[in-house]
Amino acid sequence: MSDSLFTANNVWMLVATVLVFIMHLGFAALESGFVQKKNVVNILFKNTMIISIGLLTYCLVGFNLMYPGVNEGGFFGFAGFGLSNPEGAAGLIEYADGGYTYWTDFIFQAMFAATAATIVSGAVAERIKLGSFLIFTTLFVAISYPITGMWKWGAGWLDAMGFYDFAGSTLVHSVGGWGALAAIILLGARKGKYTADGIKPIPGHSMPLAAVGVFLLWFGWYGFNGGSVLSADPGLVSLVFVTTTLAAAAGAVGAFIASYGLFKSHDLSMVLNGVLGGLVGITAGADLMTPTDAIIIGFIAGIIIPFSVVMFDRLKLDDPVGATSVHLVCGIWGTLAVGIFGSSAGGGQLVTQLIGILAIGAFTFIFAFALMYLLKATIGIRVSEEEEIQGLDIAEHDMHAYEIPFEGAVDFSLQK
Repeated sequence: MSDSLFTANNVWMLVATVLVFIMHLGFAALESGFVQKKNVVNILFKNTMIISIGLLTYCLVGFNLMYPGVNEGGFFGFAGFGLSNPEGAAGLIEYADGGYTYWTDFIFQAMFAATAATIVSGAVAERIKLGSFLIFTTLFVAISYPITGMWKWGAGWLDAMGFYDFAGSTLVHSVGGWGALAAIILLGARKGKYTADGIKPIPGHSMPLAAVGVFLLWFGWYGFNGGSVLSADPGLVSLVFVTTTLAAAAGAVGAFIASYGLFKSHDLSMVLNGVLGGLVGITAGADLMTPTDAIIIGFIAGIIIPFSVVMFDRLKLDDPVGATSVHLVCGIWGTLAVGIFGSSAGGGQLVTQLIGILAIGAFTFIFAFALMYLLKATIGIRVSEEEEIQGLDIAEHDMHAYEIPFEGAVDFSLQK
């Protein structure tokens, strides 16, 4: 490995890391747009704390849980607390076959770690206690995410079995989706969402902000998937850019067609989530697919979105941003698609993919459900009805996002 190639690989990985970091801005904007005005500060606060807590816990515990460097083919390993400090070439050109340095490896993976908790944030928006959510986030990112990540990316038992998840349709997105599902089951729906008269929409306050968030996420996904090549390989990185782009575009079209068929309206929120569904769907096999495969996978993911949203609503599982549909359901679809399309397609691979989905889903759901149940039974997880009606911005933060009055606004001058 030449010094120049090593440098090129490492620079690309750092650029990809920055792109993944930008995805957190995308999540913040998307979730802010999809919640009511009275809860914008709260959702922004959570997004800020998620990445901060995620980076620290991944440094202290998560990285060495996910990549223990021992026990290949196993279920669990731990290389100790904190980061090591490899000397000389051991942490540089001799690390990871010259793809990147030890430090780049950590910071790239750390950016992924907080994403799983960010997915949960949107699903539980507008009614969860801030303290309970932050405790959940800390333990979910520190323990649950890296253990299941180790099963594949840390040379664990799913990797030995042949399970394939290139950039995290299951290991990142479905993990966040399973955590979100467990949380919303225990948390319950927002007041007024499900009534005797039927399902009442609670629209977000800013579709422009939500749209900006989706485009930021699409932009950042080039680092999420492109960086997962783990080198600056020109052919493979270029292919991943193409499959990622086509799947996102096809997801938008699929959601556009399906949502119009269901609702007879052009629902922007469905199309925006269709883009994200296409991106989540291609993530497991972005390096294996042809452009045609990518279009089919993304298109099906887009079709899934409105049907999944309707399904969760009929089950009275309230998800303000559609996180369970985008990340859980489309994550499952994308992981299965590896066994249907691309160079790994085949019945045996499909069964292996299904085993991985079920194992990771079961562990994550049980962990998240038990943790959230414990929090519910002790300090509580839901704000009071009065606080929910007033809005979490005032109830939790004593501030609000906008100075401009809006219909139904609380007179903040009377709050002191």
